[in-house]
Amino acid sequence: MAGRFADGAWLAELAPVQDPALVEAVVAAALGVREQPGVPLAEVLARALSRRQLLLVLDNCEHVIGAAAELCAGLLAACDDVRVLATSREPLRIAGEARYRLGPLSLPDGDAPADASGSEAVALFADRARQADPGFVLDEATRPAVARLVARLDGMPLAIELAAARVEALGVGQLADRLDDRFGLLTAGDRLAAGRHRSLAAAVEWSYRLLDEQERAVFRALSVFPGPFTLEAAEAVAGPGAGLVVLHLVDCSLLVLPRAGPDGRSRYGMLETLRAYGAGQLAGAGEDVRVAAALAGWAVAMAEQASAGLQAVEGEVPAARWLDAEDATIRQVLDWAAEHDPAATLRLAVALGWWWFLRGRLAGNCQLLREAAGRAVPGSDGWCSAMFWLGYTVQWTGDLAGSLTLFTELRDAVADRGPSRALADALGGRSGALSMMGRFAEAAGEARRSLAVARQVGYPLGEVLVLGGLSAIAVQVGDLDSAVRVCREAAQITAGVPGAAARFVGYNLTFVLIAAGDMAAADRVCAETLARARDAGDQWHEQNLLPVMVTLDLEAGRIQDAAVHLRESLQLAMRTGVTDSVCDNLDGCGYLCAATGRFAEALTAWAAMLALRRRDKVPDLPLWARRRDKPLRRVRRALGPARARAAEERGAAMSVAAAAEYALMLAEPGPPQPATPGQGRLSAREGQLVALVAQGRSDAQIAAELYISIRTVRSHLDRIGDKTGCRRRVDLTRLALTAGLV
Repeated sequence: MAGRFADGAWLAELAPVQDPALVEAVVAAALGVREQPGVPLAEVLARALSRRQLLLVLDNCEHVIGAAAELCAGLLAACDDVRVLATSREPLRIAGEARYRLGPLSLPDGDAPADASGSEAVALFADRARQADPGFVLDEATRPAVARLVARLDGMPLAIELAAARVEALGVGQLADRLDDRFGLLTAGDRLAAGRHRSLAAAVEWSYRLLDEQERAVFRALSVFPGPFTLEAAEAVAGPGAGLVVLHLVDCSLLVLPRAGPDGRSRYGMLETLRAYGAGQLAGAGEDVRVAAALAGWAVAMAEQASAGLQAVEGEVPAARWLDAEDATIRQVLDWAAEHDPAATLRLAVALGWWWFLRGRLAGNCQLLREAAGRAVPGSDGWCSAMFWLGYTVQWTGDLAGSLTLFTELRDAVADRGPSRALADALGGRSGALSMMGRFAEAAGEARRSLAVARQVGYPLGEVLVLGGLSAIAVQVGDLDSAVRVCREAAQITAGVPGAAARFVGYNLTFVLIAAGDMAAADRVCAETLARARDAGDQWHEQNLLPVMVTLDLEAGRIQDAAVHLRESLQLAMRTGVTDSVCDNLDGCGYLCAATGRFAEALTAWAAMLALRRRDKVPDLPLWARRRDKPLRRVRRALGPARARAAEERGAAMSVAAAAEYALMLAEPGPPQPATPGQGRLSAREGQLVALVAQGRSDAQIAAELYISIRTVRSHLDRIGDKTGCRRRVDLTRLALTAGLV
């Protein structure tokens, strides 16, 4: 009888009532203690326990938590030699209680899921999977999928056991793919187990039903958060009284203990399984739209507050880290607002502009900015801000004509209102686009008009931006005195500008010093500005300063440093999608190869850069063309006409992705890696397909060019993948480059 009690079978099946007498009766029966006429059972029980040293185990107390707490408190007060081990999903909260929180099973390292050694969750899955399917093997093929699967199941033992039982029927891959419907999938547990252990849904529902109505409502509302959340956010979404409920949900193990985020704020979390259950309950209660709108309102207010912090030097890093910590929530709200609340989309896009700029995300949000501006009233404040960010985004991704059109539209919309920040931004943006087109006289005129407006309305950031543009124009036309003067002028503006403005001044000053031939000073300024950009997480300036650093490294004979900086910059440029930065890196790659005697590779890199600029209608600016002229002639002479022409044709055929991969290969330590043995088995047709992939063609474009169906293209690519192991387009691009197919 005691054994039956100790495994929780009796206590777990009691109705969820707070009845101490019922609990006392169960404990007395388990210990063989008989009732005595006229004496309360609690007293009889205390006398019996006082005469023996005993460890009393109470399993699954959560549904009779009040009665269990009263019983334990009475026993411990009357019996010195009794110890109670009580398991529950929340603490008893009585004197003398020492709590031990049992967490989920340990999971594989998120950065290396293939290395699952030491993971308790993976070990449990493998053990139960072998019981369900004797043929199951945890090896190199299955380990990554198992690691992902147990991570999505939050390391919950019951969920892992139920999933493992499905391995024979589904296999690990299909099982992981179907976890979005985990509650429908993970059923049919042990028939002899308690009802709450027979399915994942029943296990979660057991805890949910123990909550009162307010606690259930808060739990449902909190499931809307896709990631960790602060107590303030919880109260904004679930109501002012949610704070105390959050603390109780932590005690009930329905929320994860708070942890400090990247911004130092403590945040609570909800396991993915519990979040999925809560979301289902939220939708079932018809509360999902209201709660999603509340989350959107909180996110907009938070982003606008953080945006204000980004405008000051001392507030830049804390504000950016705050937004970093809320990244998952911001993404979800943007997706929801795109369908339900265009006004919230616009406010969020405008508030997030500086953060996207710092984190190199503007290019990825170009379409969102375009849609937000398209739904706004032309000339409104939100529309003007969205057009500012959209104009610069398309400018930095190589669409100079599009940028000029957008800033012209902004100028025309606000020109009749007199001087304003929006007008200064419009004129400054037009100046930047015209300058990059090589139309320096027009660019200088627009810049001077922008500067006058910015000063008239007291807009220091506008002043810094346009002075930087004027210095760049002066460098290109050879007016170094003016370039130095305006750089110094910009450096004096420190009040009321974000930290990025000071880094922009350092970026422009570096170019001025290089043009003046003062390489030592340029090296110092560039290194200092790059360090500040890295400290702030400013990826825009980092990816633009690194190619300049490559130039300075080569001038100083630091070949290895140049290669390292080139790789860093290329990886950033490929991640952020800034075409102009890729071209700058191809230019640097040409100089690096020329300095190391790889003349054909240098010419290919330069040809790729020039071809990409021509494609985007971005001219090769005079200063850089003059600087490249001498090494370019030397490389051509060394190769001879035929080899030089072949190298240039190879570069001119490359897509942006292929050219970037090519430059990355050339910047790797040591000689380029030879093709793998499988590459030699490609047929002529397969080699042609790989070359077209490397040139950036889609499956549909390849099909049209080769007069075959899209299905045939994909069939060929599957066979190529089987032969070479290259299944991603980036891997096929590298294959084409190493095998000389492009």
